[in-house]
Amino acid sequence: MTQMLDFARACAREAGRIQLSYFRGAHLNIETKFNLHDVVTVADKESERYIVDAIAKSYPDHAVLGEESGMHAGHSDYRWVIDPLDGTTNYSQGLPVFSVSIALQYRGETLLGVVYAPYLDELYEACRGRGARLNGRPIRVSDKSDTQRSVVATGFPIDKDRNPDNNLDNLSRILPRVRGVRRMGSAAYDLCAVAAGFLDGYWELNLHEWDVCAGTLIVTEAGGEVRAFRTDRNISIVAGNPSMVAQLSACLSDKPWNGTL
Repeated sequence: MTQMLDFARACAREAGRIQLSYFRGAHLNIETKFNLHDVVTVADKESERYIVDAIAKSYPDHAVLGEESGMHAGHSDYRWVIDPLDGTTNYSQGLPVFSVSIALQYRGETLLGVVYAPYLDELYEACRGRGARLNGRPIRVSDKSDTQRSVVATGFPIDKDRNPDNNLDNLSRILPRVRGVRRMGSAAYDLCAVAAGFLDGYWELNLHEWDVCAGTLIVTEAGGEVRAFRTDRNISIVAGNPSMVAQLSACLSDKPWNGTL
């Protein structure tokens, strides 16, 4: 695991270097995928290509699941799950919250996770059973139990323009109960901010495995909990310390919303 964690760190930092080389530049080659809200840049593609190639050279038998290139089959029980640039909308706008997310699974269990925010130079990491760290220092989730003193984060699904089940119902219930709600724009970074205690809680629906695989391990290794609150909207999770997760979960709907408050 130590060797693989070193490898994941090195990949994340190099992918971050690629992203910073294009950041706030004029040659992002922005394209859309699912709809106009779902964007991809040359930095996403180049970062993923670098990570996939690095894995193929160092661990040729391992499978890879990447956001941009999909599934690369392997011949072992190991699988890397990568989001080369989580927070592409932020990145394309010149906003500094974006991250590289790399996780390694063995037979479906996540063994290690690395999330690197290049502009902030924050590297979050965890190995199963060994705790979580930020730039080498141990981190722990917030111990707040009063939602009125808590700052939490959320996000909204890319199909928010055509699907009324878009998280506004949950936001309307939680917003009056907390000190503040933030929309950071990167699920991987949101989870790491929870792990470090910078955020007291987080929820979002319609995520994908590459968004949360590394961050979920980092939260749990930092003493937190990550719980599914929906099973019909891809990955829909709430994260924080156990008390915060319980209180936020009580406000979250476990059914699709029809758009009527």
